[in-house]
Amino acid sequence: MPSHTRASTACPISVGVPGYRPGMAYDFQVVIDSADPHTLADWWAEALGWAVEPTDEAFIRRMVAEGHAAEDDTTTHHGKLVWAVGAAIRHPESGRRILFMRVPEPKTVKNRVHLDVSVGADNQEAELTRLTGLGAKFSHRGSQGPYTWITLTDPEGNELCLT
Repeated sequence: MPSHTRASTACPISVGVPGYRPGMAYDFQVVIDSADPHTLADWWAEALGWAVEPTDEAFIRRMVAEGHAAEDDTTTHHGKLVWAVGAAIRHPESGRRILFMRVPEPKTVKNRVHLDVSVGADNQEAELTRLTGLGAKFSHRGSQGPYTWITLTDPEGNELCLT
């Protein structure tokens, strides 16, 4: 039996993946649930200095015309046709990606995962002022030994820390 079809106790994603090595770090994206993904993507792009991914309006129109998507799968944002369900931002150099996905329910409890935005201790206050000016809300300050951080929430209530 070929090795890629053998039963395995490995994670299913490893089966048949060329070059897979257990314990090997793979690239990933972070996905954040959102009520308004395009507006939140704009906020985070400004907050992090990243870029909102451009939309391929011709591709979206073709998918609708060919019946692969419905008109209500789309919306407009800043005058451009976009997918209604989500928006993404990318780091300008590394290409790392954060995807904001529309969900029907509002955020009701503390996030189990959040982003730590490393700005350096000397820049925390300036970033606190800048981000609250963009719509973030101050939550609290924390410290442990020589480390300090400031916890904020984005305009939809998702936590982030300035470290």
